[in-house]
Amino acid sequence: MADTLLTLANDPRTARLVRMLGLPAPVVLAREAGPYRDQALADATFALGTGAAGFAIESVRAALQGAGARVLDWTDGAFAPEPPRLSGAVFDGTGIRSPDDYGQLHAFFQPVLARLARNARLVILAAAPEQLEDPVAAAAARGLEGFTRSLAKEVGRRGTNANLFYLEAGAESRLDAALRFFAGPRCTFVDGQAVRLSCQLPVPADVPITRVLRDKVALVTGAARGIGAATAERLAEDGAQVVCVDMASDRNGLYETAARVGGLPFVGDVADPATPDRLADFLLQKCGGVDIVVHNAGITRDRTLAKMSRQTWDQVVAVNFRAIMAIDQVLLARAVLRDEGRVICLSSMGGIAGNFGQTNYAATKAALIGYVSAQARQLARRGITVNAAAPGFIETRMTAAMPLFPRELGRRLCSLSQGGQPRDVAELICFFASPGAFGITGNTLRVCGQSLLGA
Repeated sequence: MADTLLTLANDPRTARLVRMLGLPAPVVLAREAGPYRDQALADATFALGTGAAGFAIESVRAALQGAGARVLDWTDGAFAPEPPRLSGAVFDGTGIRSPDDYGQLHAFFQPVLARLARNARLVILAAAPEQLEDPVAAAAARGLEGFTRSLAKEVGRRGTNANLFYLEAGAESRLDAALRFFAGPRCTFVDGQAVRLSCQLPVPADVPITRVLRDKVALVTGAARGIGAATAERLAEDGAQVVCVDMASDRNGLYETAARVGGLPFVGDVADPATPDRLADFLLQKCGGVDIVVHNAGITRDRTLAKMSRQTWDQVVAVNFRAIMAIDQVLLARAVLRDEGRVICLSSMGGIAGNFGQTNYAATKAALIGYVSAQARQLARRGITVNAAAPGFIETRMTAAMPLFPRELGRRLCSLSQGGQPRDVAELICFFASPGAFGITGNTLRVCGQSLLGA
């Protein structure tokens, strides 16, 4: 369903009326179609700054320039040379260790903000607090998360977002793909997030920049429509062969998605105890194994706990939690999931903030946050990453069916004042699935435009 307020706020004939009425005025968000490009940041200009003793500045510079960006240094309170409108800014705060160092944040960002174009990207780097023995240094590093989240809320009205990287010492070499994603238009609805880059996994033998999923096999459950269909399409764009899974009741949509992406359809209920072995057999026979597993299938059966039957409770647990564990166990036990594989779960804002009438759903989605954290440690030795995306208000058939007031409230209760698109979630999933994301595992990132719920 079209967002009428977004249309009115960006139409010269009605934009003034929107402002006069004091309504939110969301901007049209920058997005990018098609597969990854070698020069992903071509024509972009970034301000680059660092605090004292920052250890990632040269890695950041190399990553931005390698992606085609023009990089301007902030030195002694001025740019050299003076910039046009900035596409974004990156600040290396890995050297911040005390309250006195916080002045560096103000000195850099205060003049930068006035020069930002619409849909700009802000990235802040901090040292991983758990690696700092000095409690004051650890606290100072952790404070950058609060700074980033608040900054994101200030700039969101212009379509700009801000995200933080917690960087382990030695993980600078893992910044390249992360900066290409978070400094570009593909992360448009990933906002106010803290991403942890670690050294848990070895560097893969091959980290392509384009066609990043060539020769990869991807499994996507719940692929008939919505986020699942968008994910199948996005993975296929970058070269993956996609096995699309959905129930018999969604057979038509499943076959349409598979045909559209040149993939293979698999009809089955993920909650059926026989499905994991059937899936494993199918993947081995048709594809020789699988590299990427996207657990997108999920259901809601909303009622307050006092009025919820045990059957309703069990249905949600079976699909949203038990089925994922069962499929992964079989794929791992039978060596169907290959080394350097990727597992991505679909959590939800409901699992972070909770929702009225969704005790069953929220429990399962919160469980997935714990699952990816624990499973990431178990599978790191095989080079396998495990992460989760947690969508907020995404424009799907389900949200289009909501009553007007709850739907409008869902759209506006985020820093970007609008709902996201299924493609926005698919972009994060594709990034998690890429070989270049080997520094990111055990993370759950929200795709919610920095929802004001659960912030």
